[in-house]
Amino acid sequence: MCMKRRSFLWSSAALVGVGVFGQGDSHADCLHSHSVPTASLMTECANRFLATLDAQHRVKAAFPFDTDERLNWHFIPRERKGVPLREMAPYQKHLASALLAAGLSQKGYIKAVTIMSLEEVLKIIENDSGEVRNPENYYFSVFGTPSDTGTWGYRVEGHHLSQNYTVVNGDVIDGPSFFGANPAQIREGPRKGMRTLAGEDDLGFDLIHALDEHQQKVAIVAPIAFPEILTGASRKAALKGQPSGLSGSTMNVRQFDALMALMKEYARNVPDELAEKRIAQINKAGRNIYFAWSGGINRDDPHYYRIQTPSFLIELDDTQDEANHIHSVWRDLTGDFGQDILKQHYETSHR
Repeated sequence: MCMKRRSFLWSSAALVGVGVFGQGDSHADCLHSHSVPTASLMTECANRFLATLDAQHRVKAAFPFDTDERLNWHFIPRERKGVPLREMAPYQKHLASALLAAGLSQKGYIKAVTIMSLEEVLKIIENDSGEVRNPENYYFSVFGTPSDTGTWGYRVEGHHLSQNYTVVNGDVIDGPSFFGANPAQIREGPRKGMRTLAGEDDLGFDLIHALDEHQQKVAIVAPIAFPEILTGASRKAALKGQPSGLSGSTMNVRQFDALMALMKEYARNVPDELAEKRIAQINKAGRNIYFAWSGGINRDDPHYYRIQTPSFLIELDDTQDEANHIHSVWRDLTGDFGQDILKQHYETSHR
């Protein structure tokens, strides 16, 4: 099992085309062993990473749990708090990679490091100096004291990647969880044809094309694609009004299977333990799920879709740069940043 995990991480580094975390074996071996709870893996990875930092970098990386910074997330290229990869020594990058991988499935990890590598593509396209477009402009932040039983969290964030985790008494809550890709498909150069978020995009098209003409008219809520995911970088995900689009209750078996496949693509970006929680939310929603689309339904058309249930929201838009620039997000409508479980925890503690 350890060798399999080691081989995966080494091959994934070769796949993305840049040494985002440096050379050599990764310390993310066996991160998703079924015998070790996700919270314990995260705790060990976070403590090992923090232990490598000197005083100057520890001040940058470590924050109190209740700081407002924990909720300050975004997916645009900007200066952030935390320690960026570009300031780390090679051995620190290995441990940072383990911390990132602890919160993702193998599939999700590949997406994350590929997203980072796309900064090199943008650097060439935009003739950037490397100051803005830099695959090491990704920041690691830890909130509180990592432990199996305490309350703490961490964030890995940079352009088009924001993964946020909260741990309360060994229970892990993931979200907001954002993946973006620019370009969505590389159109020239040695990696021509590579698509980072092909599943999220293709399965959306599969679903809209599975609908009949009448259903499409209900699902398509606007003829022109929304230019951005509607929830943006809000701290609490919310949409105005009642859910719009096509109800899952009106779909036949084949159509609903297509909807399930799309939702599970997002659910399986995280480790099995967390993916099972997401799939439990999907199953609990039953047919109380709404699918909405805006924009064209041809492959090269600017487009947007969302999936809304009582407990979670998925959004994807591909409108910028001639519809070759994807933003996608999984939001828990009440649980992002651990809001629900923290509320229960504090109420119980106060009693």
